[in-house]
Amino acid sequence: MGKPSKILLQTTIQTAVEDWSITRFSMLADYLGQLRDPDGDPVFEIVARDRGPLDAPDPVLSGLEESDFAAMWLFAVDVGDGLSADECTAISRFRARGGGLMVTRDHQDLGSSVCTLGGVGAAHHFHSKNQDPDESRHQIDDRLTTYISWPNYHSGANGDFQTIKIVGDVHPVLSDAASESGAIRFLPSHPHEGAVGAPADDSTARVIAMGVSKVSGAAFNLAVAFEPSPDGGPAMAQSTFHHFADYNWNPAAGAPSFVSEPPGDALSRSPQVQRDIRLYARNVALWLAGRPVDGPVRDAVLEDLHQDIVLDEELEESFPASDPPAAARRGG
Repeated sequence: MGKPSKILLQTTIQTAVEDWSITRFSMLADYLGQLRDPDGDPVFEIVARDRGPLDAPDPVLSGLEESDFAAMWLFAVDVGDGLSADECTAISRFRARGGGLMVTRDHQDLGSSVCTLGGVGAAHHFHSKNQDPDESRHQIDDRLTTYISWPNYHSGANGDFQTIKIVGDVHPVLSDAASESGAIRFLPSHPHEGAVGAPADDSTARVIAMGVSKVSGAAFNLAVAFEPSPDGGPAMAQSTFHHFADYNWNPAAGAPSFVSEPPGDALSRSPQVQRDIRLYARNVALWLAGRPVDGPVRDAVLEDLHQDIVLDEELEESFPASDPPAAARRGG
């Protein structure tokens, strides 16, 4: 029997129905919460919350370094005011004492309050803050949603998926022992992803995955990994929180009313893609919590998806163009 690793799923906004509040990441929380060790005990204890009022220190974030959390996933969904300087300092100290930290944001200046986070903040480039030093990347990439400016890489519709490019050696968070390549191949797509890069002065950081815009053909970084060191725990910077949002895993979950782009449905029709995005989330959670990514984990969701994949392959061999995929038969 092992003690579960305590993970904080945290947004940078107060609870709001018409925004990207923590309830819009419930599928991620439920998925990580169902993982079990060989004895049947939970691998993770999940705490999911929005921040408190902006006019006072957040009771959890301001004391994070003293908490018993093994890792925090920070969904920076604010317009630039989601974290105070003192809260950024507390989060930086949390990582300095060995805590795992994943920080993700979105287009333009969304989530730019993370800029002062130690190490990981420097990996995030925004429209108005910490701009990408490569000036050639300062362009309008998503030309469909014209009111959103750079960075806004168009990897596809919400509800669809993108094929990713592995950069360098396969990082543990991207490993897939069941794949011929040994790596995860797909992540959810989004019409306007943000910009991340490995800080030039941080030898622990490297880009591990890239995507390609379906509008301009521009290549862009999807994820940066920071290896644990005496100076801090493991960390990641992600180009968009939409890699983990309910709406991207299943558009039927709904989105805030300000989302104007029509969603796709390709992800829901592919058990292989559904498996990849959950395996990625599982790998990230294990790695950030200091657990072996290839350790024994009982995962009922991936087991079901594997059966769907096998069934689809058998049907394709027997009836190449006659049967719908298993995901469609199950209702996606």
